[in-house]
Amino acid sequence: MRLTRTPLATAAFAGLATLSLAACSADASGSASSAGAEAGDVTTVTVGASPIPHAQILEFIDSELAADAGIDLEIVEFDDYVLPNEALASGELDANYFQHVPYLDSQIADKGYEFEHGAGVHIEPYAAFSHTYASIDELPDGAAIAITNDVANQLRGLRLLESAGLLVGVTDDSSVINLTDEQNPHGFTFVENQPEVIVQQIDDPAIDLAFVNGNFILQAGLSTDDALLVEEVEGNPNANILVWRSDNTNTGVEVLEELLHSPEVADFIRETWPSGDVLPGA
Repeated sequence: MRLTRTPLATAAFAGLATLSLAACSADASGSASSAGAEAGDVTTVTVGASPIPHAQILEFIDSELAADAGIDLEIVEFDDYVLPNEALASGELDANYFQHVPYLDSQIADKGYEFEHGAGVHIEPYAAFSHTYASIDELPDGAAIAITNDVANQLRGLRLLESAGLLVGVTDDSSVINLTDEQNPHGFTFVENQPEVIVQQIDDPAIDLAFVNGNFILQAGLSTDDALLVEEVEGNPNANILVWRSDNTNTGVEVLEELLHSPEVADFIRETWPSGDVLPGA
């Protein structure tokens, strides 16, 4: 089953999730538990994911690999980066698959989540797009740059600007709020917003450059081939991961983690995104 959840559909999802999971008993921690008693040895795993590429990868597993492994996936789509962790913490999900370790670490530090995670499954290079300029060298002093408002991904954008010689002395603690004039010699103005909003600002005449997360690049039908700046993949710490609660008792989560790292999934990723906008690897 594939459900879709957006920031504006929380209440509707709660009712739908109650109906869709009614056949599954709930364990002491509140997560959906194995349905093995009623469906042989099949364990239901409810996973929250971004629509592209995460839900697509999960759908491939569900249709091609899950049955032989003894699991059945219920995939719940989210169009933002906040609700999937909230739903996991509340027990609505058994796991989620949409984020990288730096973002997860920042969420744990900020919200106190008790989560664990697996190894990196794939990387979606972070990239910057412009409706006006064909080269990053054309970006003028004082340019307006749309950038995410979450700390982990914001730093990725700042480091890309530094790699292009446009910022100086970016550190692990750098943000658009604390950049000094020395670090920002071109006087860029940063416009912070949620990642799902920024992808819609690429064509905004008031925005000169927009940093877009990989899944929203794909959802918008864009390609990193058209970006002015693209993140390096080698040594990149931002591989996307499967995340679950520390008190998880659903054995299917461990099975799903193994399947996400199977040769079949790696081949699916390469064949589905041959352009390199999604790359398998930790």
